Amino acid sequence: MINIGIIGGSGYTAGELLRLLVNHPQAHIDFVYSTTNAGSPVASVHEDLYGTLSLNFIDTVNPNVDVVFLCLGHGKSLSFLQANVFNETTRIIDLGNDFRLAKDVAFNGKTFVYGLPELNREAIKTAQYTANPGCFATAIQLALLPLAKNSLLADTVHINATTGSTGAGVMPSATSHHPWRTNNMSHYKAFGHQHLGEITQSLQLTQQGFNEELLFIPNRGDFTRGIFATLYTTVAADFDDVVELYRAYYKDEPFVKVTTDSISLKLAVQTNNCFISLEQHGRYLLITSVIDNLVKGASGQAIENMNLMFGLDETTGLKLKGTGF
Repeated sequence: MINIGIIGGSGYTAGELLRLLVNHPQAHIDFVYSTTNAGSPVASVHEDLYGTLSLNFIDTVNPNVDVVFLCLGHGKSLSFLQANVFNETTRIIDLGNDFRLAKDVAFNGKTFVYGLPELNREAIKTAQYTANPGCFATAIQLALLPLAKNSLLADTVHINATTGSTGAGVMPSATSHHPWRTNNMSHYKAFGHQHLGEITQSLQLTQQGFNEELLFIPNRGDFTRGIFATLYTTVAADFDDVVELYRAYYKDEPFVKVTTDSISLKLAVQTNNCFISLEQHGRYLLITSVIDNLVKGASGQAIENMNLMFGLDETTGLKLKGTGF
């Protein structure tokens, strides 16, 4: 069994980790850390765990667990690790953005590996520290990596992606307040979203000389979970050849499904899957990519990385099916 600690246990990503880990055959949840809820039952915050998990939140850590998941706010993982020392053999998976970029990967004499399995599977298998990708970054990279792998990204990429309200985190804000969000939609951080850095980094590593513009408009949607992303660009290849190179890139990937049919968000919600649809419209290739922002975009992918790091089948505990209705 893998002994697990979860830091920042009251948020949405931690709640999703717990939902998945309680049914993982090799997982034992050792502690759930939360300074604001210490002493309270975990199920008092994550009510879906009533009758399933009897642990209380604590405000101390067991430094000898096998793996720690950091579910802290962005920018807080580094300071937490500086203040809390874990065993030399403890593996760390950060769900924040502290260690995703090449300039930030070094910590404690070791290196964080970027945790997108479809890009870095072999490196993840031997990693002690893994930086889980962002949710938008996951959906967008999976939409573009096959083109980059075949050096076909040679024009501006236009990206429009809408995320559910859980993407804003558990703490209420003006734009996640239910009366504001319901029957409403808005964009934010247009052309400057923080996930652009890791997306560009991966594309540059995959396609030598990549330097095209990624024009990204993120949107807030009137739903709780999921990301629906549409991307379009010109590609100097026949459409049928493009479809085949996508299928070839993902043929051994358990969680990526490629189709030429239209797709909808509910296919992916509550699963660790990414569905990718390809269409040709005149000279433009249209790519649609849908994921669950809390599963493949966060906690499910973190468990996928844990499975790889501990030599388990990648799909262990993650064979989930969407409802479709």
